[in-house]
Order: sequence, then C-alpha cells, then structure tokens
Amino acid sequence: MSPASTSPCHLAIEIMQTIRVWDLPTRLFHWLLAAAVIGLVITANVGGNWMNWHLRLGYAVLTLLLFRLVWGFVGGHWSRFANFIYAPSSVLAYLRGRARPEHRVGHTPLGALSVFALLLILLAQVTTGLMSDDEIAFFGPLVRFVSGDTVAMATSYHKNVGKFIVIALVVLHVAAIVFYKWVKKDNLVRPMVVGDKQMAAGLPVPSARDSAASRVLALMVLALCGGAVAWLVQLGHAF
Repeated sequence: MSPASTSPCHLAIEIMQTIRVWDLPTRLFHWLLAAAVIGLVITANVGGNWMNWHLRLGYAVLTLLLFRLVWGFVGGHWSRFANFIYAPSSVLAYLRGRARPEHRVGHTPLGALSVFALLLILLAQVTTGLMSDDEIAFFGPLVRFVSGDTVAMATSYHKNVGKFIVIALVVLHVAAIVFYKWVKKDNLVRPMVVGDKQMAAGLPVPSARDSAASRVLALMVLALCGGAVAWLVQLGHAF
C-alpha cells in the first residue's frame, strides 16, 4: 500500500513595519481646522451675535492655514509639500491602479489634489471674509484698505459662492474617507489620530520626524502665525 500523498501547506505571512506618517503638529492642525470650519459654517447660518464667533473662528482658520503653509516646508517628511506634489503621470497611474508603493504612505496623488484644493479654497474664503461687509454690524479688518467695488465682490463671493464650495469640498472629503474605508479597506482616519501606519517591511520609506524639538518648532511657527493675524486684525481696527 503506497503512502497517501500530501501537499504541504504554505502560509504567506507578510511582515509589517510601523511608519510615523503624520507628526503631532500636522495631526493637531487637521483636527483643529476641521472643528473650526464646522464652527464657521454653523455660526454663518445662525447669524446674529454668533457672527462674533464667526469672526474669531475665521481668524483661527487663517492662523492655522498660515501655519500649514510654513509647515509644508519645515514639517515632517510626509507633511512637506515637496513630498506630495505629483506629476500628472503619477495621478493617472494611481487612477489606473498602478501607483508606486510609496505613493500610498502619505497623501496619495489623488488625495494631494484634494488637500491643495481645500487649502486654496479656504484661503480664498478667509481672505474674502477679511474684506466683507454685511452693512449691518460686522465687517472684516481689511475693508478699510480696499475699494467699495472690491468689498462688494468679496462679500458676494464669501456669502454666495465660497461658502458652498467649502461645504461641497468637506462633504467630498468625508465621502472619500468612507470610500477608502469600506471599498479599499484603507483606514485614513486612524493614522491621522495616532500618527502611525502599518506598511510592508522592506519598503524604503522614511518615518516623519516627530521629536520634541520639532514640536517646539511647530509651537513657535504657530505663535508667529497667530501674532501676524492678530497684528492684521488690530491694523484694521486702528483707524
């Protein structure tokens, strides 16, 4: 009787490595900006005395945006603009499912477009808010320095155009997170909370710098940006 033939069972175990993708300053920026933008939308629709908070939140958003612009040059590896500015060919390759492995660590080519669009739209919204006048009780600090026609155009864009673009981008951003979670099985929220991401071992990608020194630098940058916004506001009310 011949012995029964058996087939060996091969178990493929993928070894993972932990990559620090988002440094603490980037994560705090993300969640503070999200909270401030939600607050802006709510206070704008409620109106009345809540417009005082609308103005304050607008100044906070401007401070955060200025911080992010600076942090895009001196922050952690994956937070730097140079590391998620992709050529059109990279975007097309990603859409066709042929992205390079390192393009899936930080912002993907498609995600990078979303980030830049959101930053630009928010900057436009805040800037026009600084030049807006509701002709009742509230006006931006830059109203005194621009012409009446500019104030009218800025106010119209801020109230009738920019607000809805911001809401649409926020909804699109949330929809993308849900899509990646349930369709691509890629949790984008967790790395933005804890900072780390599990990647295949051997992938030659660096971890973001997230040391005590870099966090102190972030505080200094944020303080300078906050000081610049405070100076701008005081300048507008000094006349």
